[in-house]
Amino acid sequence: MSRDKVLIITGAGRGIGAATARMAAERGYQVCVNYRRNREAAEGVVGAIHAAGGRAICVAGDVAVEADVERLFARCDAELGPLTALVNNAAILESQMRVEAMDAARILRVFAANVVGAFVCAREAVRRMSTKRGGSGGAIVNVSSAAARLGAAGEYVDYAASKGAIDTLTQGLAREVAAEGIRVNAVRPGLIRTELHASGGEPGRVDRLQGAIPMQRGGAAQEVAAAVLWLLSDEASYTTGALLDVSGGR
Repeated sequence: MSRDKVLIITGAGRGIGAATARMAAERGYQVCVNYRRNREAAEGVVGAIHAAGGRAICVAGDVAVEADVERLFARCDAELGPLTALVNNAAILESQMRVEAMDAARILRVFAANVVGAFVCAREAVRRMSTKRGGSGGAIVNVSSAAARLGAAGEYVDYAASKGAIDTLTQGLAREVAAEGIRVNAVRPGLIRTELHASGGEPGRVDRLQGAIPMQRGGAAQEVAAAVLWLLSDEASYTTGALLDVSGGR
């Protein structure tokens, strides 16, 4: 199995990030599993990859902290080799709340993790992969959300707005680096059964809303991971700046 594909996935200890890490390893990627706090979960993902014959490392770091991002990429360079792919997956979601009740500190936390973090990670990836800078090219997939289209009214408009920014980052950066061997795309998951909903204070949110989904069910993290891996793959070689909805038709 080829080991020349090196992938960093931010926030990969659970949910979509963890599913993507396991699937990527099955497809021959060496995987750098980033996590912020839950070391046990990240080590569990790495352990599962090792047990299946793959190669992975886990690296702590808060994407909202520039120095942490720089250390993350440096560790990956040193332990796995030249970067060929990035999945900007790390994001936070705060408790359900109307905009009129939000303070600036909350909004800054959400945008620091979800937007600034994605920008800085993308910056580090481009610096390594751009043919203009001596790299061999590569691919970036940003994990956005259907909330960017829907707005998440009455729940978390701040999160939805941060994902709108991710859509714009995806399209702008894709055009910026298209001639430098780098493709940049995004997936926009809908109602997916992960622990993220508990962060917003409603673990059963998917069950409550799935009747409004044309497919009449919530999605699985593995279904989003499959879309991410397609966008990273050579099968998507002429696809850049795309926003791929993985949302059951919603």
